Amino acid sequence: MRPLYVDLDGTLIATDSLHESLLQLVRASPASLLALPLWLLRGKAVLKKEVAQRTAIDVQTLPYRPEVLELVRSARAAGRRTVLATATDGQVARAVASHLGLFDAVLASDGEHNLRGAGKRAAIEADAGSRAYSYAGNDHVDLAVWREAEAAVVVSRSEALARRVAGLTAVEARIVPPRTPLKRYLYGVRLHQWLKNVLVFLPLMPVLHELTQPILLHAALAFLAFGLMASGIYVLNDLLDLESDRRHHRKRLRPFAAGEITAREGLVMAGLLCAASLALSLALLPGAFVSVLLLYMALTCAYSLHLKRRAVVDVFALAGLYTIRVAAGTAATGLPLSFWILSFSMFIFLSLALAKRYVELSGPPLEVQRMKRDRGYHPVDAPFVLCTGIAAGQMAVLLLGLYLHDKEVLARYDDPEYLWILIPLFLFWTMRVWLKAIRGALHDDPVVFAARDWVSRWTVGIAALALWMAD
Repeated sequence: MRPLYVDLDGTLIATDSLHESLLQLVRASPASLLALPLWLLRGKAVLKKEVAQRTAIDVQTLPYRPEVLELVRSARAAGRRTVLATATDGQVARAVASHLGLFDAVLASDGEHNLRGAGKRAAIEADAGSRAYSYAGNDHVDLAVWREAEAAVVVSRSEALARRVAGLTAVEARIVPPRTPLKRYLYGVRLHQWLKNVLVFLPLMPVLHELTQPILLHAALAFLAFGLMASGIYVLNDLLDLESDRRHHRKRLRPFAAGEITAREGLVMAGLLCAASLALSLALLPGAFVSVLLLYMALTCAYSLHLKRRAVVDVFALAGLYTIRVAAGTAATGLPLSFWILSFSMFIFLSLALAKRYVELSGPPLEVQRMKRDRGYHPVDAPFVLCTGIAAGQMAVLLLGLYLHDKEVLARYDDPEYLWILIPLFLFWTMRVWLKAIRGALHDDPVVFAARDWVSRWTVGIAALALWMAD
């Protein structure tokens, strides 16, 4: 019976292992990017070898295509020889084959020979000898192999590719991966997280009775620019966290971790979103806003690459990223930057960031181990996180009270006594968030929890009513 040779990237797995290895390398050592051109000048096989030696893809969590796995199992059950034939470096390919236990041999790049296109065909023919063989692939570059194969397995949605393969050899099987729906791309850019960018409107609250159309327009544009930038950074962050997300009970379902959107597509998405944000800001918003946006971009990238793996530093970075949104609102509208609002924002978001970490530290044992490995928090840190988070929340309420007692603030309102409703209201809300966290009923992102929680919605509504009555 003819042996079955199976490609790895895009065929056996719904991703590209080289792209994921490069992302892992960037996360672990950003300076290594400088060496990539030098490795590439020595050949693609050398590049793959150097990257593979410096990274360790978790082959257990890769998004394998179940239909291709079943095809290989059926071939083995029928007595056929199965071989993993890939342009991926041998270190990665052998790890995949060892994990699956479905292949009799591995043909892969070795630092000297890049098994792609004609190079892969030559390696397969040398391995098969005079025997006819079948080959499973997914891309136009595989036509060089299919041209000499007796049969083909086409793993692609492309009708044009399927027709070309059918004109070269017999098609043994056709596997059509499901098309990624638009809503998964929208989820990938985290549109629901745009709720956080409402903070750019916070500086407008003390001057509701003085708002003008230009101020509102600039605030709306700042909201849009921050949303685009945040989405681009979220995509990049998800790409850098692929392996960690795949080990998470919920995050493994995200479109990038699940292989529904490839790393290459994700990088394009991130680049376009960030470019659109900068173009909008440069064209329509003040230079001060652009500076704040660039600061946000730099801090977010630093968080994704390094800061989030440093206990305590990570929550201060998160709180800073929220507070920067408030500063962006003042920069976009020209309104004065309030010390009280910035202080309140820093403490309330520090409390919420700590609540997020407390929920993760109170999760399943595997999640707690992930926190130790990826975030620098140990299980014994939970009481410290709990106490510090509650204290930060109460400090935020105290600062709110001091702010509302400020004479300049009181002078802006006709009936400022209604503002005091805000103090017990926010105290109640922060205490309830932490009670939910302790009981394990809090989503690991408090902002998402607040958006879905009816009590939080009522809290915001009552706060808005109090501001309206005070005006």
